[in-house]
Amino acid sequence: MKPTLTPGLTHRLAFAIPASKTVPYLYPEAPEFQAMPEVFATGFMVGLMEWACVQLLAPHLDAGEGSLGTHIDVSHLAATPPGLTVTVEAECVAVDGRKLAFRVKAHDGVDPIGEGRHERVVVAWDKFNARVGDKAARAGVTAEAAT
Repeated sequence: MKPTLTPGLTHRLAFAIPASKTVPYLYPEAPEFQAMPEVFATGFMVGLMEWACVQLLAPHLDAGEGSLGTHIDVSHLAATPPGLTVTVEAECVAVDGRKLAFRVKAHDGVDPIGEGRHERVVVAWDKFNARVGDKAARAGVTAEAAT
């Protein structure tokens, strides 16, 4: 990580919500989700919040580094139909070694739709991928079985 990664950094990400980011698309295998309204899914909102944090971090990471989400505590406050644009505002509020904390807020142009806290950890991708590969091998999972 670069020393430029400090609390107070902010980033904004805007994303036009397509029908494919609504509840029925979250887990197409789940009939329970298929029966729900076509509104922006909480799971996709969480992903959009993570994406904003990843973009905030990008210029402050060294080559070969990335980050992984480790905790999310957010409220989904209002429904958003497809066609609206959701804007996420992310603010880095704490840096503790490789552990990072963010305040996140989302708005759909009409209503605030989500807010809360997100935590990430910075990792070296080569080391992380090696650990995941070891875990897959211990579980007897092959690359072909995982796809």
